[in-house]
Amino acid sequence: MPSEERRRVSDLDTLKAIGHPLRLKLYRALHIKRTATASQLADQVDEAVSLVSYHLRKLADHGLIEPAEGPGTDGRERWWQPSSRGLTFSDEDFDDAPDRAAVYAAAGRMSFDQHVELYRAHQDARHTWGAEWRSASWSAENLLRLTAEELASLGREMGALIDRYEEAGRAREEAGDTAGRESVALHTYGFPFRP
Repeated sequence: MPSEERRRVSDLDTLKAIGHPLRLKLYRALHIKRTATASQLADQVDEAVSLVSYHLRKLADHGLIEPAEGPGTDGRERWWQPSSRGLTFSDEDFDDAPDRAAVYAAAGRMSFDQHVELYRAHQDARHTWGAEWRSASWSAENLLRLTAEELASLGREMGALIDRYEEAGRAREEAGDTAGRESVALHTYGFPFRP
């Protein structure tokens, strides 16, 4: 059974495992579906089932996903699920050596590139969504003047707000309220910069 807590990735080997582009896509797809087989995920990411199976085993080797019970009756396909509610990463876990910091930075850039790819795909297809979804979608840039402590507090408060919406949405979906429910990407960043 997956943990209700987010897992903090703090070791280099696990970071390298999730820092692979296909593995991160698979992890995200599995997080949305909650449980899936390699065949189902292969269709979603447009890759061969054997390749997807290999990468799912690598994610499992690092405890990022785990076997799940599935609805199938023949037992030939293995079902997977995320092993936690999500993942968190912190610079402080990787800033003690240049090689660790470089891997952390590369994984962060790759993740951001996938965020941009997802948003671009949305922009290209936004006309295919109904008016209700087009008006509900939003993007914003906020430029604030904060201390490090205030930024950390803002991040915790935003995380708690997002958790409330995620928990309520999952509970409603599990209770059968599935009409009009779609996967939604919400990417937030908070970082200092000098103009």
